[in-house]
Amino acid sequence: MQTEWQVVGQSVRGATHERNGLPNQDAIRWLPSSGRGSTVVLAVADGHGSARYPRSHTGAQIAVQIATKLLDDFLNSQADAGNLSLIKDAIEEWLPRTLVRNWTEAVAENLKAEPLSPDECASVGLADEPVAYGTTLLAAAVTERFAVYLQLGDGDILTVSDGGVVSRPLTKDDRLLGNETTSLCAAEAWRDFRVSFQLLRQSHPALILLSTDGYPNSFRDESGFLQVGSDLLSMIQEHGLTKVKDSLAGWLSDSTHAGSGDDVTLGLIYHPQITQIG
Repeated sequence: MQTEWQVVGQSVRGATHERNGLPNQDAIRWLPSSGRGSTVVLAVADGHGSARYPRSHTGAQIAVQIATKLLDDFLNSQADAGNLSLIKDAIEEWLPRTLVRNWTEAVAENLKAEPLSPDECASVGLADEPVAYGTTLLAAAVTERFAVYLQLGDGDILTVSDGGVVSRPLTKDDRLLGNETTSLCAAEAWRDFRVSFQLLRQSHPALILLSTDGYPNSFRDESGFLQVGSDLLSMIQEHGLTKVKDSLAGWLSDSTHAGSGDDVTLGLIYHPQITQIG
């Protein structure tokens, strides 16, 4: 009997945004919408939020919609493809370019339907309208045969083995220092994507975590954040994924109020054992 991948996630408005009356500028989306399947796709995004990016919350929503649909359509079209090398090449070369192009086109449609206000124009400048929608993007997709990870900008992707070992499937981007980040609104943004294609021949991650930077920034140090990966896996295995899902909003709210003050978003992809409850 083959088990399905399961997806849950949550996004909460940051404590600072609550105090200042600002919206949650993060976004999260997954497919299938049921959160279960032999192939699943998950994306999170973090709109930049400053005055130069007045529509970044919309840019983040567009990003996760575009990324999940594009990945889902691509993987379904390749379900019976035998040449994994060609799939890998397409994911590394075609996918980032197409994702950026589709996001840019969707932003243009949004601008056409709702042009920038005078105040927004003053912040952004008419020559750089797409900048108003600036956002990061992280995505992961898993099938029976392979896993795909993509990241543009800050935030974090972690994988956790059955034994609780936490690792990162993507190399670090040394340009992401302090509040500096790469963005979907940048020229040739497709070049800034980090992409990893992993075959799942003999083993697979038990848990994959995608988070916007508000979550890791709420911890005192990196080791505390990395510990979350193994702790969550243990909790899921002991209490079931449903229990963890129902607790996420409270946990993330506590994180932003005690930590970064930023919006906090966390998505989880879990591969259960057949005996797992919940």
